[in-house]
Amino acid sequence: MDSMNRHLTILTALVILVCCTQAQAETRYVTDQFKVMMRSGEGVSHKILKALPSGTALSLLESDRETGYSKVRTENGMEGYILTRQLMKTPSARDRLAAAETKLKVAQKEPERLGSELMATQSELKELSSNFSQLQQTKNRIAAELESIRRTAADAIQMAEERIELRKRVANLTHQIEDLKQENRDLSNQSTRDWFLIGAAVIIAGILIGLILPRLHVQRRKDSWGSL
Repeated sequence: MDSMNRHLTILTALVILVCCTQAQAETRYVTDQFKVMMRSGEGVSHKILKALPSGTALSLLESDRETGYSKVRTENGMEGYILTRQLMKTPSARDRLAAAETKLKVAQKEPERLGSELMATQSELKELSSNFSQLQQTKNRIAAELESIRRTAADAIQMAEERIELRKRVANLTHQIEDLKQENRDLSNQSTRDWFLIGAAVIIAGILIGLILPRLHVQRRKDSWGSL
């Protein structure tokens, strides 16, 4: 009984009156019975077209108070007659209770669904944060490599300039060395000529001395004989 009261309270809070207009017809629902017969005419003598279960939505086309029958149309377009007292303006309590219970179950599952979505969002946020951290590290590494490349390029330019300057200095030194070699060759040739001249002079002096000394010796001997 307490469960039924609780369901009825929930039902009262959640029930919404639905009014649909289709071809200027009101909506009615089959009364809260197991099945209701829809006939081809107004009376039990007419053929049963279909057995309608409780809660079936029908479009009310017209009602006859004298016969107690109403002309209705099903959702698939079938038309027939049903006792007016077997129609209600609202769905049956059983159907409303079932709908309310369904909504309640959905409402009860909503926090769980939201919790799952929250966990998924937090996991995605954590993954994005990790990816951002990795991207930041990659960015810093690339920036460091770029700075290193810039320094290397600057050093390479400086080295190229120094290499050009060294080549100029080497060329100048090479030219100076060639000049010095030429001067050394010139000096060597000069020294050779000087030594040649000195040797020739010595030889000539020796020859002269060789020619003069004997004469001087003979002259002295003659002088010695004259004194005797």
